[in-house]
Amino acid sequence: MRLLVKQIRWESDSVVSLTLVDPDGAELPAWEPGAHLEVSLPTGLVRHYSLCGEVDDRTCYRVAVLREPESRGGSRFVHEELRVGARLPVGGPRNRFPFTPSARVEFVAGGVGITPILPMVREADRRGLDWRLWYGGRASSSMAFVDELTAVDPGRVRLFAADRGELIDLDAALGRPSDDAAVYCCGPEPLLRAVQDRCAAAWPEGSLHYERFVAPTTAGAPAAEGGAEGGADVFVVVAQLSGAEVKVPPGKSVLEALEEANVAAPFSCREGICGTCEVRVVEGIPDHRDLVLDDDERRAGNSMMICVSRAKSRRLVIGL
Repeated sequence: MRLLVKQIRWESDSVVSLTLVDPDGAELPAWEPGAHLEVSLPTGLVRHYSLCGEVDDRTCYRVAVLREPESRGGSRFVHEELRVGARLPVGGPRNRFPFTPSARVEFVAGGVGITPILPMVREADRRGLDWRLWYGGRASSSMAFVDELTAVDPGRVRLFAADRGELIDLDAALGRPSDDAAVYCCGPEPLLRAVQDRCAAAWPEGSLHYERFVAPTTAGAPAAEGGAEGGADVFVVVAQLSGAEVKVPPGKSVLEALEEANVAAPFSCREGICGTCEVRVVEGIPDHRDLVLDDDERRAGNSMMICVSRAKSRRLVIGL
C-alpha cells in the first residue's frame, strides 16, 4: 500500500514521528502492540519502524525515527528531506515482538526502544495489569513520548537520564522474578545484554521478551568454515521458483551469493534483525545466523534469514 505523510512532528531533540494515512481516507489494516511497518524510502532503502500510535485508531499509523549520526541514509532522509504530502510504499503491519498479557509486567526501554513499548504500556493499563516502565535515555531532552507515558499512569513510570548521572535501576526493575510475571525490553545492545543476563540468572525460562533495532557486533558474521557448527565450506543454493543454482563460497551469506548471480531476493537490514529476507526452506539444513528466529523455529528449520545465514548441508533449496 502507498500511504500519505500527514504529519511530521518532533517528539524529542533527536526523534521525529510520522503520521501516515491512506490518501483516500480508507481504514488501515489492524495491528497489535509490538508490530512494525516496512517503509520503502525514495532513496531505495527499506526500513522497519515500530508502530507507536493508538491501536484502536484505524485512520492512521504513527512511527518514530531516531536521527542517527552513523545513518546509512534512512534516518538522515527522514529527518532532512521527507516532507508532509509525500507518499511512501508501506508493507505490513508485521509483528515479531507480540505482547502477551501477564499478571505483572516489567517494561524496560532505552532510547528509541520506547517505540514498541509505548503501545504495550497502554494495553497493559487498559487490561488492568500490574505494570511498571523503566525508561532511560542519554538526556531528558532526547527521550520521546514522556508526556504520553506519564499520562497513562505517572506512578508506574520511572525515568532515567544519563546526563543527570542516572542509569536504569535494573535491581529494582528485575528484582522480583515470579512465574506470573514477564519482562519486555527494547533498547541499545548493552541494555539488552544486561537484562538478558539478569533474567537468565533468576527469572523463569521464557519470561523475557525483547526486540533489537541494531545487531550486536557478532551478529551477521560469516559462519566458521567447515564442520557441523560452522556449516559447509562451499554449498549450492537453489532458488526453487526460478530454478537458479548458485554456488555460495566461504564467508558469504546466501543473499550475497544470490545478488552476485543477479538473482532477485528480498532484504532490508543486512544484519539479520528485521525479518524482511525470510524465505522458506524446501530442502537442506540452514545454518542460522540471524536474531529473528527463536530456538524452536531454528530447530524446525522451516525458514531462514538469507541476509546473514548459510547452510550446514551441501545443497540448500529455498522457496524463492
